[in-house]
Amino acid sequence: MALAASFTLAFPSISLSSRTRISSSGSCYPLRCSIQNSSLSVSVPDTTISKCNETLSAIQNSGIIACLRAESAELAFEAARAALNGGITVLEIVMSNPGVFEVLQQLVHEYPTKIIGVGTVLNLEDAKHAISHGAKFLLSPAMGILDDVSCSKALYIPGAMTPTEILSAFSSGAKMIKVYPVSALGGIQYIAALKKPFPHIPLIASQGITVDLVGEYIAHGATSVVLSDAIFSKKAMGERNFETIYQLSRSAASQAIEAVERCYREL
Repeated sequence: MALAASFTLAFPSISLSSRTRISSSGSCYPLRCSIQNSSLSVSVPDTTISKCNETLSAIQNSGIIACLRAESAELAFEAARAALNGGITVLEIVMSNPGVFEVLQQLVHEYPTKIIGVGTVLNLEDAKHAISHGAKFLLSPAMGILDDVSCSKALYIPGAMTPTEILSAFSSGAKMIKVYPVSALGGIQYIAALKKPFPHIPLIASQGITVDLVGEYIAHGATSVVLSDAIFSKKAMGERNFETIYQLSRSAASQAIEAVERCYREL
């Protein structure tokens, strides 16, 4: 019989009992939390919770999520392989990619130690298909399907823009939240401002971020950043220049790891 964890449905007591990462700005990001029972509870297999926590930790330790958009399944395969071979450990495949679920399933098979998920998930049906094909996380601007997948095998990461939306998502059970469009909202300074009232909420910065800014975003409180064109540049994708994608991935992964390690050293 599988072990199970109890989640309180009324008057929960939440304790941050995990290892945390703290930046020079004073931000901290809990890797997990324990929710202690005070009354009625439901059971969720520990193995499921463990998988979500492992994904959460992997995203934090990576510092970057490479976001892939391609015009064909074949191009998506080759570009993804170049990025993953270049050191990318967390890859998001956007729903608009042709053959997205087949691409996902094949990459999960080829790279079992990598964290591969699906982005721009807009409905529950797509979420279920992504999970059944091996997605370890889902990124979505939609909050409505959070309750339906929060106890699944995939980590659900909703998108938000304002402080009110961020707090609402976190209060609804999100363990990590994507801030989009971050560059249009003030970039690094916006993340730094958000971490003042929300030091306990892991935030992923997304939109318009270049490789040279990865370290600054992490130093100012971002748990991770999404890199799209910075890795899968339109020129490289158009020319099928997978060597360039490989080199961009190496550079991005190296800078992200250095930034994350710098934060840990400041503990």
